[in-house]
Amino acid sequence: MPNFRSPDFLVDHILHTLAFYEPRSLDATGGFFHFYKDDGTVYDRRTRHLVSSTRFVFNNAMAYRRFGNPQHLAAVRHGLAFLHAGHAKPEGGHAWQVDWHQQGATVQDGTNHCYGLAFVLLAHAHALMAGVEEARAGLSHTWELMERHFWEPRHQLYADEATVDWRVGAYRGQNANMHACEAMLAAFEATKDTRYLDRALALAEAVTGKQAALANGLVWEHYREDWSPDWDYNRGDKTNIFRPWGFQTGHLTEWAKLLLQLERQLTAAGRSADWAVPRARHFFDTAMFRGWDADNGGLVYGFAPDGTVCDGDKYFWVQAESFAAAALLAVRTGDAGYWDWYDSIWAYSWEHFVDHRHGAWYRILTPQNTKISDEKSPAGKTDYHTMGACYDVLRALQM
Repeated sequence: MPNFRSPDFLVDHILHTLAFYEPRSLDATGGFFHFYKDDGTVYDRRTRHLVSSTRFVFNNAMAYRRFGNPQHLAAVRHGLAFLHAGHAKPEGGHAWQVDWHQQGATVQDGTNHCYGLAFVLLAHAHALMAGVEEARAGLSHTWELMERHFWEPRHQLYADEATVDWRVGAYRGQNANMHACEAMLAAFEATKDTRYLDRALALAEAVTGKQAALANGLVWEHYREDWSPDWDYNRGDKTNIFRPWGFQTGHLTEWAKLLLQLERQLTAAGRSADWAVPRARHFFDTAMFRGWDADNGGLVYGFAPDGTVCDGDKYFWVQAESFAAAALLAVRTGDAGYWDWYDSIWAYSWEHFVDHRHGAWYRILTPQNTKISDEKSPAGKTDYHTMGACYDVLRALQM
């Protein structure tokens, strides 16, 4: 096994993952291709999903900042241009999914998702940090869209989705708010405008404090319009990858990571959040206790309110967010037990998820760690989680 704590290893792994996408990801006619088989074959050249479109911008912006390759900066600008040419709608907002062809974009799903706008905000923030000054206007515009259509001051949370003409639906979810928190932290880093840090703090307090208090101190996924927990939403339905039922092992660890990143930003700004570290530890420790598969290794997707596993499949992003959270906790607390978890999660992932031949990670494995399909990276993946987690660890190590 490699030394997973080595900065050289983490950098090499980022490059190894980038190498899977770079020869084939950019579509000269607009944006990026979103669907890849295990060997890198593009199996759908036309469908464009907002989540992949924005995450490719993130991937290239982070790569440019780390490695200084002008091709990555050009890809950032190329990706931002497609957000406007392919996804932007006359009514404002960005289409969730489009068909991209010679005549342009045909909207397949025009729903306005706060989750999608959070990633539009994230993409612009990271483009701005990469030196793309024109991203500043898009960042501010996206904030204003989210503020106007989704922000609910009474709850200090964002609503989830709206129709093309901005009629907001009744569903409420934590996932959009978690990624909005992530995007706000990036926006603050990019602009130093405290409204973004204030909003990240408000979201974290609401989801991991007020809402978690309604769910035995953990983060439940689904809520009704009044933000009361909906314990039955999508129960038994595994088809919606953005709204899964159950407590999500990976979302608990992702929140642990975000809480530590928030605390770091607040501390640098002369502010404090003494609840952040204990809460992060509670989320991570619970995720390991409930989610680690002692028989087959790896972290399961989700567990039910009674603590039993409700989805034993292994998802790539759950492992990635969890090793990042483990490293940040180890550095922040000095508790070596978190480094043990980091090594264990990496060792499992190295053996089962990393494609050492073609690059990148497999997407989903069965509970017994066998592949479910040869679709390595369908729309939404892009390995933003895996490379992002490596960057998070490098930053925690200050390397």
